[in-house]
Amino acid sequence: MPDEFTFRLSPPVSNDALTALWAAAWDYHKPVDFSPVLARSLVYVCAYLGERLVGFVNVCGDGDMHAFILDTTVHPDVQRRGLGAQLVRRAAQAARDCGACWLHVDYEPHLDAFYKACGFQPTLAGLMKLDEDL
Repeated sequence: MPDEFTFRLSPPVSNDALTALWAAAWDYHKPVDFSPVLARSLVYVCAYLGERLVGFVNVCGDGDMHAFILDTTVHPDVQRRGLGAQLVRRAAQAARDCGACWLHVDYEPHLDAFYKACGFQPTLAGLMKLDEDL
């Protein structure tokens, strides 16, 4: 990796830094308060280039054997340099260190090769959108 990224587990991170990362990486992002999300996380991994937040992945847990990766995000300025895979590997190790035995991830079809390269095996899963009429 040509850039020197540093990684921190569950550091204090501001809404402004997360909002800037999300706004750059996700077309649909609207500013939100990230503090409830971070407070409920099992662990999260932040990647920095210098002091600039350039990557993030969240790990949630069920309190027992299962952990879930959410919100893998890499700033467009540093994509295609292996940072996403590094975030996922570090999140997997952190989940293992917290006692999880299984790590789950849901993703869109265009991310299949990325998550397979990170070691995930395809499984059947279901999804229900809750902001629509049931």
